[in-house]
Amino acid sequence: MSGYTGAIFDVDGVLVDSPHEEAWRESLRELMEGPWSDIVSQTSYTPEKFTPALYHERMSGKPRKAGATAALEYFGVPDIDRRVQEYGEYKQEMIIRLISEGRFSAYDDAVQFVVNVKQAGIPIAAASSSKNAKLFLERVDLSRFGAEGNLHGYFDVDVSGRDFAQGKPNPEIFLTAASELGVDPADAFVAEDAVNGIQAAKAGGFGALGVSRADDVDALAAEGADVVVTDMGTIDLSALGRHELVRKS
Repeated sequence: MSGYTGAIFDVDGVLVDSPHEEAWRESLRELMEGPWSDIVSQTSYTPEKFTPALYHERMSGKPRKAGATAALEYFGVPDIDRRVQEYGEYKQEMIIRLISEGRFSAYDDAVQFVVNVKQAGIPIAAASSSKNAKLFLERVDLSRFGAEGNLHGYFDVDVSGRDFAQGKPNPEIFLTAASELGVDPADAFVAEDAVNGIQAAKAGGFGALGVSRADDVDALAAEGADVVVTDMGTIDLSALGRHELVRKS
């Protein structure tokens, strides 16, 4: 079998340490302390119950509406259908503000890996459910990673933030990225930090590279990731040419 001919990268949690979790958590807190204060007693919500585990297990990697729905269902918020849009819009305003304030950082190991993969001749795509992915990627300067320009401009394809009929764990977003790269899913791998992202990669027939940023190595491995790493610099680049996702020996 020939080597991988395409690589697809999630953004939030893989390439950048974004303020999505903070924006979701703080926007719900502000709503519960303000406009929604009258329904707090009807829910199980308290600020300390909005944990990193809640975000990563139920919300991470999902489109805005699905993420908002997951949180409100978890806390038993009444009239969810009416409140989902308000929560999502409130969160979006907050995250735009956090991005403009520079409240995020790129993962150096991931950015260098992206550069190395493309320089090895493998076309690359960004595929995030977030409509904010472009804003993050444009702010990552590649000059110290042996490339020019910003990270967004470095990708051959970007399907992030599109309104797909089905979100992850459905593989539609990754299948679209592969199609636009002109590669067969079996000849591409997906780098993902979320359980539902690994599920989507495997459902689409891709190789699955699990990137653990939240002490969830076992959870990602349990979904069938071909390899799970905490540092993308440990991936054996030469093995990609043999169609293998493995760590350096």
